[in-house]
Amino acid sequence: MRGHSLDPFADRYAERTHGMTASEIRALFAVVSRPEVVSLAGGMPAVTTLPLDSVGSMIGEMVRRLGAHALQYGSGQGDPRLREQILQVMALEGITEASADEVVVTVGSQQGLDLISRVFLNPGDVVLAEGPSYVGALGTFQAAQAHVVHVTMDESGLEPDALAAALGELAAQGRRAKFLYTVPNYHNPAGVTLGEDRRAQVLALAEAHDLLVIEDNPYGLLGFEHEPLRALRARGTDRVIYLGSFSKTFAPGLRVGWVLAPHAVKDKLVLASEAQVLCPPALSQLVVAEYLESQPWLEQVKVFRELYRERRDAALDALTALMPAGVRWTRPEGGFYVWVTLPGGLDAKAMQPRAVHARVAYVPGIGFYADGQGREHLRLSYCFPEPDRIREGVRRLAGVIEEELELRATFLGTDPSRAGGGQSHGQADTPAPDLP
Repeated sequence: MRGHSLDPFADRYAERTHGMTASEIRALFAVVSRPEVVSLAGGMPAVTTLPLDSVGSMIGEMVRRLGAHALQYGSGQGDPRLREQILQVMALEGITEASADEVVVTVGSQQGLDLISRVFLNPGDVVLAEGPSYVGALGTFQAAQAHVVHVTMDESGLEPDALAAALGELAAQGRRAKFLYTVPNYHNPAGVTLGEDRRAQVLALAEAHDLLVIEDNPYGLLGFEHEPLRALRARGTDRVIYLGSFSKTFAPGLRVGWVLAPHAVKDKLVLASEAQVLCPPALSQLVVAEYLESQPWLEQVKVFRELYRERRDAALDALTALMPAGVRWTRPEGGFYVWVTLPGGLDAKAMQPRAVHARVAYVPGIGFYADGQGREHLRLSYCFPEPDRIREGVRRLAGVIEEELELRATFLGTDPSRAGGGQSHGQADTPAPDLP
């Protein structure tokens, strides 16, 4: 056995392991950990802005008071007090017709995605997802051996006409999508937000085609321009399963998220969770519950919003000032990310070695598609670096892109100043780009 394979266990693995690949983000860990590299890659929240002394004291007091409970096994569905508090959090986005019994606490919303996949997906099933889409969701669907069909987006989010076309094509093939996966608010990676009118259109299509909708909403409270938008789940209770997380509004290290699902689905999710982890960590749940009860957490969300707005502005200003002609990008109204489109046939994945040499990191767009698209795109994250570091990172990236354009122009015998064919997005009178 050991002589015919580099992996002596290769012939023993389950088929589903063939869909398990390292994400583009994980592949960058060795690079972004170097202090000389400006990382515009990972979406790490700025937890240093939390009142860490107060949070530390709160946790110590909680363990003294509730340690026997906090350090013990808990319910497979999650702590009852926390599930009641989650209802209050979701009410900020208009979700008022829900009960704590419909909430399943998870080890981050990533586990929620895995549970949904376990409950709904058989090998070969079709999942509709925005193109581009969250890399963690794609990895989960691929591990479940599902076939992901991307639906195009533009500056207003998922395009209802494209969704209708995808549903029609599947019906013509005698196939049916198990569900639509969407990140409607401050999309990861695209940074765009699903418009109000489109929310109604998407739900109308879901109703007409008996389509389940998975609404993943980790950034909903982190808008810069307005109050939280009404969630899809607030508009369509029976066919929308909602995923939430405290990773962006409190602390990702606690790994606490949740799923809001109809009762029948909730029961299946609890069974799947118990088989997977037995129960979510009681200590992490009680820390979040104490935080929501004893700390001014809504004020802290406002601190996060202002901090990320400042960093978003630094990124957009630097892109406008420094990027070569033809580079385009989205203008996020919240969240963590800017989606950049390269000019002149440049390949963001192939460009990475030059970027690493220039000491700047980003995530190539190909990682956000299940079908090989996205080579001309890249994702920039502005949530973690200080504004000056963001500007320096964009300066380095702009230099890399200029060098790539010059090399390509030399190879093709063209004028590099004309390779992009237009102004940078973000300048006056320049329309937002379509997202393929």
